[in-house]
Amino acid sequence: MIKFPIALQLYSVRDDMAADFEGTLKKVKALGYDGVEFAGLHGKSAAEIKKMCEEIGLVPISAHVPFVEMMNNEDTLATYAEIGCKYVVIPYLTEEYRPGNDKFNDIIEGAKQLGAKAKALGMTLGYHNHDFEFEKIDGKYALDVLYEEVPADILETELDTCWVNVGGENPAEYLLKYSGRANILHLKDFVGRKSENMYALIGIDEDEEKDTAGAFEFRPVGSGLQNFPAILASAEKAGTKWVVVEQDMPSMGLTPMECAEKSINYLKNL
Repeated sequence: MIKFPIALQLYSVRDDMAADFEGTLKKVKALGYDGVEFAGLHGKSAAEIKKMCEEIGLVPISAHVPFVEMMNNEDTLATYAEIGCKYVVIPYLTEEYRPGNDKFNDIIEGAKQLGAKAKALGMTLGYHNHDFEFEKIDGKYALDVLYEEVPADILETELDTCWVNVGGENPAEYLLKYSGRANILHLKDFVGRKSENMYALIGIDEDEEKDTAGAFEFRPVGSGLQNFPAILASAEKAGTKWVVVEQDMPSMGLTPMECAEKSINYLKNL
């Protein structure tokens, strides 16, 4: 099996990033990560971040940027192009934009516009799924509808292996469906089952009232239910170029950075 370059989605260590942006990047590099995927710039300029990444030796491979922000601010994509990101990714849909609601079509049409703009700037637009895209539209998963409607040259997949699994598909098998279109793959582990508070766990839905008694928990890569040897074998077949570790919330009594360390140690020793 080939050894993929490994990036960390910095949402995993968001509090560390907010407290010490450059110091956190240095720690991520020291753990052995090859690159990073941004989740907010914490007030830093593109030039500052580009310089930090160059000096530290991290590839700024990608960034998660809210759909509405990209649509409403013409300078947003150019900022990430200046940093050196090769990919910019729609990370999450708020309720009104999800499949089953009228504005899901806005995502399809918006992805066409953003994908073309990103391409003109030398980047590629990606889409990062959760489980709600596995709702069906006329017998097809909404996620598949999105990728059918938006051409592959302006929209790639960034399949999140956890949410594919939660959505009811085998990540290793589903990934192969998008061979050649899956240059970046999210590696995410978990235990438990689909539950009502999963979006509280990713730090977006703050409704903490629902107690699932540990029904669902994010875990460091290799510490949960996922079959990563099979997933990575499929990634090799699919032509994946980068794998990205993401853990929305820490677990197992570890800090976010300790979780990131546990994940990369597992991957390096596979």
